[in-house]
Amino acid sequence: MGLSKELANYIIDTNYEDLPEEVVEFTKLCILDYFGSAIAGSNKAPIQMVHDFVVEMGGAPQATLVTGGKTSVAQAALVNGAASHIVELDDIHKASIIHAATVVVPAALAVAEWKKLSGKDLITAVVIGYEVCYRIGEAVTPSHYYYWHNTATCGTFGATAAVAKLLNLNEEQIVHALGSAGTQAAGLWEFIEDGAMSKQLHPGKAAMNGVISGLLAQKGFTGASKILEGDRGFFRAMSESFDEGTVTKDLGNKFKILENGFKIHASCRHTHHAMDLMIELKNEKGITENDIESIRVKTYQVALNITDNDNPRTEYASKFSLQYCTALAIVKGEGRLDAFNEETLWDSTIRDMMKKVQVVVDPEIDSNYPEKWGVKIEVTLTTGETITKQTDYPKGDPENPVTGIDLRDKFLKLTNGLPSDVSKFMINEILILENVNEVETVMECFNKERV
Repeated sequence: MGLSKELANYIIDTNYEDLPEEVVEFTKLCILDYFGSAIAGSNKAPIQMVHDFVVEMGGAPQATLVTGGKTSVAQAALVNGAASHIVELDDIHKASIIHAATVVVPAALAVAEWKKLSGKDLITAVVIGYEVCYRIGEAVTPSHYYYWHNTATCGTFGATAAVAKLLNLNEEQIVHALGSAGTQAAGLWEFIEDGAMSKQLHPGKAAMNGVISGLLAQKGFTGASKILEGDRGFFRAMSESFDEGTVTKDLGNKFKILENGFKIHASCRHTHHAMDLMIELKNEKGITENDIESIRVKTYQVALNITDNDNPRTEYASKFSLQYCTALAIVKGEGRLDAFNEETLWDSTIRDMMKKVQVVVDPEIDSNYPEKWGVKIEVTLTTGETITKQTDYPKGDPENPVTGIDLRDKFLKLTNGLPSDVSKFMINEILILENVNEVETVMECFNKERV
């Protein structure tokens, strides 16, 4: 049996009744966290451009936009996927290097709203979508990640799996849907060289392609039956090495969504480990930038591939600069969304601190990646003393978790532009999502007047 058929059977056989309470409760937090990031990103310029594009294109009012209004189900997935990725606070899975919420949830939401499906249906689809994209991501990581943005490429499969479940596709249809997903999977890292807006297009298109793949398969449109493992399929075309056994190992016996991590700093996840330690240093020992002679950040190679930038020129580029984020953390003592702005970008104290930061690869830490996203910092003080701190797990990883209360507080901070009753309504609805008869009721607030 091919991998697509095995995934198809898993999608068909997994139902809400099969989900442990722990999985249901955790999945609702993932959905809540998605909405926080999507709402916070909805008014950003690139997202408004995508919104304006879909308005110009027209479309039946099938699903709600987090930017307000309704459009076709595919275009809603595009906008809502893009919106949730721009503030750099969406969830993350270490082993697959995927931000699953930003691709799986918007695709599932759009279809569930359109088809008037229930909260239980949405929860089940999200669990399945995370499972599928994480497994495919793990199979090709880390070689795939050098050129390809896993959230965009592997995420397309997760979005498709979620949509396939909601559309109640049969085995043959799901195989074809996954074939269409794989042939559309794309997203190159070159955008990071320019700080381009492509990063928002990646999850938006992955979510949209998931919808397209599912709906076409429902109509009989065919796709490659071995899109993953075939001689000219996804694995061989897009990775130097892969382990296809990862896709089906313990499939159906564990829930990988529980391995999901959450972000508390509004920057690339590869900067978080160093930020955590610098903030700890500041809080525990009262050390400031004036006490520091130099900082040596020792981490894994991929972190440098993505975030080694000692002179970021835009606010967005600063979120992908390990030097900047390390300096920001010791100067400001935090990395929340409002800590990244044009003023802090050019803050002379932060810029001077950046010059004292050196980033290098540590072979031992590198060998443990991606199971551990570790870092060791060596801070030399002006007194000559050197302080060393190390962690394997950034705050928000399952091994260093945040709480449900933390995530509710994060949601409220990210949605402070909404009336408080709207934010509280959304929290209440999502945390009892299994009792919601139609997902459409959760989305109604986006079509009301907002401040």
